[in-house]
Amino acid sequence: MRVKELAGKTAFVTGAASGIGLGIATAFAQAGAKVMLCDIEEAALSAALEQLRLTNVDVDGVKADVSLKAELVAAAEATTARYGKVHILVNNAGVGGGGAYGAWTEASWNWTLGVNLMATIWGIEIFGPLIEQHGEGGHIVSTASIAGLISGESNAYNVSKYGVVALSEGLRRELAPRGIGVSVLCPGIIRTQIMNSRRNLPKRFEGALPALPTSGPRAEWINILRERISQGIEPNYVGELVREGVEKDLPYIFTDLEFEPMIEARFAAIKQGFDHIRGRTAKR
Repeated sequence: MRVKELAGKTAFVTGAASGIGLGIATAFAQAGAKVMLCDIEEAALSAALEQLRLTNVDVDGVKADVSLKAELVAAAEATTARYGKVHILVNNAGVGGGGAYGAWTEASWNWTLGVNLMATIWGIEIFGPLIEQHGEGGHIVSTASIAGLISGESNAYNVSKYGVVALSEGLRRELAPRGIGVSVLCPGIIRTQIMNSRRNLPKRFEGALPALPTSGPRAEWINILRERISQGIEPNYVGELVREGVEKDLPYIFTDLEFEPMIEARFAAIKQGFDHIRGRTAKR
């Protein structure tokens, strides 16, 4: 009972007011799905809904801070109240946060892991049973990052995205017998507002995160990344890739080939570790 086409299905998408989330919501709605857009930014959410409704699609919205489980539960209740059933869950909400070793803070870890990883875990915990109960099959897509496969730094963002990849890989095997497909989206450089994540920093973390550097190597790196993202891949294109990934039940959804050599190098390094002990007999 996998989702082979989206027409008539209901999807719940987090981080849906802009960027990749809006691209996914747009692609799903245009394919005939009913879509509940969830986001923490109320004004952006209203603007996204207004834009989508111009094309006569069936969409609605709910405001929620997905890093708070109670708000995600309330969003699920609003979705079932509006549409009755949920077939597709898209855990897309994400923030960029946390520095490398030597610049860690408890608040940065808590905020980044809360949005990027724990909200994904809770989303599956909350929506999984809703998908199972109607017996019509479904699909779960969770947005990781290419950084979930090639960690360049020891920061909270990369750790959270590795967690999303691991969670998705395990769930794919577990949920397949229940008729639920699982895909992990590992985008490259996409034109989003990820570098402006602090616009949505919850009040409980205000003043607890260190200010971004304005000079030095780290500031230069941030500026280079901002420029790259401003010229990044169009989010609506990513949305179409995700739609295709759901319909074809792909385990991994990538957006481009830029980082493929780095992933191959990682796998080569892992194999080198095995080659180092090849021929030896492990002591028992």
